[in-house]
Amino acid sequence: MKIALDAMGGDFAPANPVAGAIAALRDFPDIEIIFVGDLEKIRQELTKHDASLFGERMEFHAATQVVEMTDSGLDSVRKKKDSSISRAIDLVKRGEAEAVVSAGHTGALVAAATIKLRTLPGIERAGLAVLIPAEGGVFLLIDGGANLDPTPEHIVGFAIMGSIYYREIVDKSATPRVGLLNIGTEPGKGTEFAQRCHVLLSEAPIQFAGNVEGHGLFKKPVEVVVCDGFVGNILLKTIEGLAKSIFSWLKIELKSSPIRLLGALLAKDAFTAIRNRTNTDEYGGTPLLGVNGICIKAHGNSSPRALRNAFRVARSAIQQGVNAHIVAAIQKTS
Repeated sequence: MKIALDAMGGDFAPANPVAGAIAALRDFPDIEIIFVGDLEKIRQELTKHDASLFGERMEFHAATQVVEMTDSGLDSVRKKKDSSISRAIDLVKRGEAEAVVSAGHTGALVAAATIKLRTLPGIERAGLAVLIPAEGGVFLLIDGGANLDPTPEHIVGFAIMGSIYYREIVDKSATPRVGLLNIGTEPGKGTEFAQRCHVLLSEAPIQFAGNVEGHGLFKKPVEVVVCDGFVGNILLKTIEGLAKSIFSWLKIELKSSPIRLLGALLAKDAFTAIRNRTNTDEYGGTPLLGVNGICIKAHGNSSPRALRNAFRVARSAIQQGVNAHIVAAIQKTS
């Protein structure tokens, strides 16, 4: 299977995307990677790795432009037609690649994928589906930031797509429960938008569990949490910031006395296990569900390890035929 890499996307491009791609080629023998971007810079990075081992599984596609984080997502598609993000998605559109991986500009990826690939039949808006650690496993949050102002009908689409992705990729034995993120568990809570979402979700072909509140998410009351992208993105960044702060605070406190330091050494394995569970590198990338192609968005500051895992996510989505399952489920509702 061929996966296109936006090699110029991210805070540490092309170094980290290239390193992550080499790790993926080493770990997943059934994938091939098309490196998209400034070919001279990409090849310079490849000299730092044992890339010659994978020569037959690497292709290159030149792109002369890069989308900067200060660019508008929609404008970047119109004005930077030769950007690495756009060219990578073009490869998927033409059937030359089955998926794209990018750590670049989220808005540009969403805009380019929606405009060039279009949405799946029956889906009006695509959503970013993010796995978040919780008690007993993970839950999936959708939308993580692709749509700041969706309609209630779009939220229903997110719920269906999220349920399918959880069942097909995370846990094939699950019947995913879906919760609507709200300020209270009662059906009448929240804004008019939230109340309308609750009504439509109750009628949708999903296992709707009602409203869920922010303080209970990590008890994993449901497998899929739906919300608009504005709320979802704020929640994600809050979680990331809090996790980093807690580890920083722990480090300071545990080093404040010899007794605490001894206790920390005795509990080192436990701390390591918690850090691994909350490490975003292990989750790799976030799928943009709902577009007619596989698009995986990695965090802008992704490490090579995170990007390697983004390829793992893309590979799984291809293998499991996620989009075909989404189309089939949507057709049953029409």
